[in-house]
Amino acid sequence: MTTTTIDRDTSNAVVAGVDTHKDTHHVAVLAAGSGARLGDLQVSATPAGYEQLLGFVASFGAIALVGIEGTNSYGAGLARYLAAADVTIREVIRPKRAQRRRGKSDPIDAYAAAQQALAEPDTLPIAKTSDGPVEQIRVLMAVRRSAMKARIAAHRQITSLLITAPDAVRTRFAHLDSDPLIDTLAATRPGPAVNSVTAATGQALRRLARRHQDLTAEIADIDAELRILTTQSAPAMLATKGFGVITTATLLITAGDNPARLRTEASFAALCGAAPIPASSGKTTRHRLNRGGDRQANWALYQIALVRLSADQRTKAYAAKLTAAGKSKKDVLRCLKRAIAREAWHLLVHPAPTPRIDDLRPLRHLRGLTLTQAAEHLGTVPARISELERGTRLNIQLANAYRDYLNAA
Repeated sequence: MTTTTIDRDTSNAVVAGVDTHKDTHHVAVLAAGSGARLGDLQVSATPAGYEQLLGFVASFGAIALVGIEGTNSYGAGLARYLAAADVTIREVIRPKRAQRRRGKSDPIDAYAAAQQALAEPDTLPIAKTSDGPVEQIRVLMAVRRSAMKARIAAHRQITSLLITAPDAVRTRFAHLDSDPLIDTLAATRPGPAVNSVTAATGQALRRLARRHQDLTAEIADIDAELRILTTQSAPAMLATKGFGVITTATLLITAGDNPARLRTEASFAALCGAAPIPASSGKTTRHRLNRGGDRQANWALYQIALVRLSADQRTKAYAAKLTAAGKSKKDVLRCLKRAIAREAWHLLVHPAPTPRIDDLRPLRHLRGLTLTQAAEHLGTVPARISELERGTRLNIQLANAYRDYLNAA
């Protein structure tokens, strides 16, 4: 557990708070020993401004801690700059509206941030470093998410236009669906759109189909890049049953490049919105759904739970046990998400080494076995064994079972 200690007996130790904005940042400085206000300053949100801010705070004494609002938003650049300068930083939670009864201004917010950093150095969240492969994953996932939405929108528009299209167009493509429909529409040559309604509809459908193809190619490129980055960042998680490239990337984004900042598995579960909230009263003892946290991470846990319910015997047995105890289907999924969050935290913070796989194919050839024979013995398909041997889709459980089978053959 990381503990931040502020030496209040040191007369020259100071604590700062920063209210961040798009173009400017406002910093306020307090004496660590007495909490007295020492000064405040507004600087530009540029590298020169960051240097000016650091110099201003250091002019009052040794910097014990800097609390920053929005370390992964407007304060991201400043947080990276201060972290590179070995300054201890914490993320300050923006004050609620009810706490602003005395008014609001940049100096007021900056001093409030400094006071919060001074009063709660151990409870404030440790900021993400945002300077490694997880940050690369985050920006790629942002682009992928928007591309997915745009592709879905294009497909819906194609479906809608075909419903109202002239009979000649509608009947021509009525027997097609999904990818064949997109490919056929993209290859059409309907003529100038100004000639007729039929030509205009054909042009619109072709443009939407080509947009759909372009977005599909873009998503495929991003997925290939994400697979490389997730393999580098969390090989143990990616090799664990149920964790795919997108779900692993999503959980990595939630944890950040410095997952050790999440002190316990309970804190990670709360961050993912998977920690149940007590809702007991009198003789009633129960918990309710947590609607907070990172909803993208919560979605990832849900997807992993669904995959394991369909293909993992251990998960099926656990779900059956909960069902026998009177849990509803929703309650079972919530319990599974909580258990998966616990496992994910250990995979991020204390990852186990992944098993060696480069010798599996030579060992199979040495035993004179085919992919089909190995797959039948392990209860899977030959393509899955091939992916494991080539290292394109790791699975720790399958790799260990495969090695045991080859050694015993």
